[in-house]
Amino acid sequence: MDAPAVVGTTPTDGVVPAAPAKPRHKSLIREYGEAIAIAILLALVIRTLVVQAFTIPSGSMMDTLLVGDYILVNKFLYGPEVPFTDARVPGLRDPQRGDIIVFKYPQDEKRDFIKRIVAGPGETVQIRGSQVFVDGRPLREAYVKRPDPPPPPGGQTYCGYAYGCEPTVVPASSYFVMGDNRDNSQDSRYWGFVKRDKIKGKAFLIYWSWDSDRHWLRWWRLANYIP
Repeated sequence: MDAPAVVGTTPTDGVVPAAPAKPRHKSLIREYGEAIAIAILLALVIRTLVVQAFTIPSGSMMDTLLVGDYILVNKFLYGPEVPFTDARVPGLRDPQRGDIIVFKYPQDEKRDFIKRIVAGPGETVQIRGSQVFVDGRPLREAYVKRPDPPPPPGGQTYCGYAYGCEPTVVPASSYFVMGDNRDNSQDSRYWGFVKRDKIKGKAFLIYWSWDSDRHWLRWWRLANYIP
């Protein structure tokens, strides 16, 4: 009597489980390269659209900002430029009087300047001595470094500036800016108005401050908010 056939004893019967595939691991160099590339891309996006760091090189904004202060500028507030175009992302608000802004210097747009807005579009600005008048009313400027007493009403004061000696209307989409250190500031009094589309952003924080003359850190200025 023939023995019953045994089913499934040969390799060709049924499905033979495959050996588990070994997972492919990225090389360490590739992982670090991808991480660095992503970090650089994020940094470029943040710098272009959100926040950018600047250094204060002169004393034109003393005592609000000192030489050696490192500041952060909010570019998103006014609406940043779209790279390689003339378009802008919509901002949260327009620049306004009292804002400390970074902008392209009108006479050389490769340079960045920082000043304070004292008058906006459609406002009438006039300067007598160290006193600024906007729409005929004197500005209260506690931030101005060692301001002179304002001239008496109707008093005559010599004015040698190119702009602002006489009542001057600020053009549309433009701003009149001045340094807080009025005796040591090249600003709108000399070269005119800052156009809206040349403003890069509003200064809002001092994150580092180094006194190069004394070679020490001004620690009390760190993380100072700029209103």
